[in-house]
Amino acid sequence: VFLNVFSIILLILAFIFFYLIYGKESINVLNDNIILVMFLYVPYLILHEVLHSIAYCIYGADFKNITYGAYLEKGILCCLCKQNISKRNILHSLLYPFFFIGILTLIIGIIFNIPALVILSLSNIAGCSGDLVMFYDLVKLNNFEFSEYNDPIAFGLYSKDDFSKLKLLGLKFDCKKAKLDRDDLKKIRFSNISIFLFIVFYGLMICTLLVD
Repeated sequence: VFLNVFSIILLILAFIFFYLIYGKESINVLNDNIILVMFLYVPYLILHEVLHSIAYCIYGADFKNITYGAYLEKGILCCLCKQNISKRNILHSLLYPFFFIGILTLIIGIIFNIPALVILSLSNIAGCSGDLVMFYDLVKLNNFEFSEYNDPIAFGLYSKDDFSKLKLLGLKFDCKKAKLDRDDLKKIRFSNISIFLFIVFYGLMICTLLVD
């Protein structure tokens, strides 16, 4: 719930920023670019997850232990690193999409007047709520290794310290485990609902273009 609220707040701030850039022409700019943005939105989301995986590998993870997935019924696309990695690794991975296809592309879009890129960048920044909250929480902790596992909406911390009583922003402690379940290493996994929603989404986009 907290992450959803935070994401909405970021989205509202993104709309305000967009209005500050384009002023009274904001609606016209949005209308002129909305079809292009919608077609590129899913690839942009996928790029977000790919950037996570690139950072994982750059800072020491093995690509064979990285999986990708879409679980739209849970509201997420994900990149899971199913091995223990360092604090440095996970912190860099959390910030890569925020910086490279959020802040950096936003600056490029503004400088070269590419409204579609501005919209996509702002939407990505709004979608980084989970990444930013995790960064805020994990940067304060020490003496741990991070790992993801078969649950796409959870992660684990291996540590000799007791984190169970810590109050972490937007996160909830589940339980202590000696070992995480990481046996599902299928490289790409889309839930059936996600596949259906992707087909419906792009079907509607194509129908819209044909009608126009």
